[in-house]
Amino acid sequence: MATGFMPNIIAFLLLFAWLPAALAAEVALIGVIGDKSAVLSLDGGDPKAVKVGQKWNGITVLEVHKDQATIEEDGKKRVLRLGQHYRGVPANTTAAATTTSGTGKPQGVVLTADGAGHFYTMAQINGVAVRFLVDTGATMIAMPAGEAARLGIDYRKGPRRMTNTANGAVSVYQVKLDTVRIGDIEVSNLDAVVFEEGLSTGLLGMSFLNRVNMTREGDSMTLTKRF
Repeated sequence: MATGFMPNIIAFLLLFAWLPAALAAEVALIGVIGDKSAVLSLDGGDPKAVKVGQKWNGITVLEVHKDQATIEEDGKKRVLRLGQHYRGVPANTTAAATTTSGTGKPQGVVLTADGAGHFYTMAQINGVAVRFLVDTGATMIAMPAGEAARLGIDYRKGPRRMTNTANGAVSVYQVKLDTVRIGDIEVSNLDAVVFEEGLSTGLLGMSFLNRVNMTREGDSMTLTKRF
């Protein structure tokens, strides 16, 4: 089973932390606390509860309602749903979190590439937020053992297998995920693998991507549920 690791995935992840400040932060809605606060994360960092009317790192929470929050950044309003994100961009470029129909109902999730051309997204696995790199070369969803433990997955009960990566053969444990949700897209009963070493960020592989349609236009990728 190939996981499609990029040869310099480790080097890239180290480089990502040093990207210029000119690249705007990725904002994700991790949770809501009634209608009083939104739990936000910037670039996959620690979640922060931000009250309605409060400003945090240039982002003001305007309204919280059920599974969504309205925020304002640089004078622009955005509506984020649980598990959804958007990346603000410099003036002369645009970004979006979702596409909508004429009725305002979301049709899919729009991801925006980072400065290296890669797509990240926040997903809800079994109801818990996890940050993923979209990887069409990965056969299955893959995650580090630390993330699996945080999700409460007893991965060592799953079958143990060997897989080849750019850094050589490593052992993985195969598991089943009850649900994976990105924005309004929710998929059930998905295969995934857990790495005890050699993986530092989750990979959104083909066990999920095969269940959605992917459309790429420039720096944007739109995901819509297929079945």
